[in-house]
Amino acid sequence: MRIGVIGCGTIARAVVEGIVHDGHEITVSERSAHHSSSLAEAYENVQIANNQGVVDASDVLFLGLMAEVAPDVLGALTFREGQVVITFMAGASLEAADALVRPARATAIMMPFPGIAQGGTPVMMYGDPKIVTDIFGTRNSIFPVRDANEMAAYLSAQAVLSPVARMVGDAADWLGDRVSDKDQGEAFLRELVASNLSAIACEPLIEALNAPGGYNLRLRVHMEAQGMTSALKKGLTKMV
Repeated sequence: MRIGVIGCGTIARAVVEGIVHDGHEITVSERSAHHSSSLAEAYENVQIANNQGVVDASDVLFLGLMAEVAPDVLGALTFREGQVVITFMAGASLEAADALVRPARATAIMMPFPGIAQGGTPVMMYGDPKIVTDIFGTRNSIFPVRDANEMAAYLSAQAVLSPVARMVGDAADWLGDRVSDKDQGEAFLRELVASNLSAIACEPLIEALNAPGGYNLRLRVHMEAQGMTSALKKGLTKMV
């Protein structure tokens, strides 16, 4: 495909790296010079253009802009009928994005994670799943949601990733003070959490770790007594 990227920030760069070997012709905007120049230098099928040049060179467009600047950036561009737009813009609905790119059509909104650069990551999306699956489905798991309300709930719930990473990082710091190789300790904890959560659903995993007097049971009970569960649910509810 001829793919264009307007707004080449960290996430958009990861998206490009995740599909760059699939034979696409990719044009990235010069807006984020560090990311765009690095991609163009690393891959022969990536080129840089101004925003209108990206639009002109592409049949499929990714929008990696901040929602608050999108009206000004996109309003200055001329799109054409038949172009398909996939938006990564948190805080902007699919309908709002669609209105900004007419006569092109925004057919899907998706929220990529940094791991999309290597593949093997979940991709939640709302809208037409075909184009998203065609581009990203080979190496990633696509999770279509029913409507904008479900998308909002998924967006809130996915924020658990940051506190989980904080907890693993804090545990790694604690472990690093007690072992000879701190980096190995963090790598162990990251792989431990990732592999077990990907292999088994949460409740069966918790049950399997409920050995009486075991380390996992004791720490979980301690954390729950400190208000972990209620704090999490209150925080999620505030974001919906």
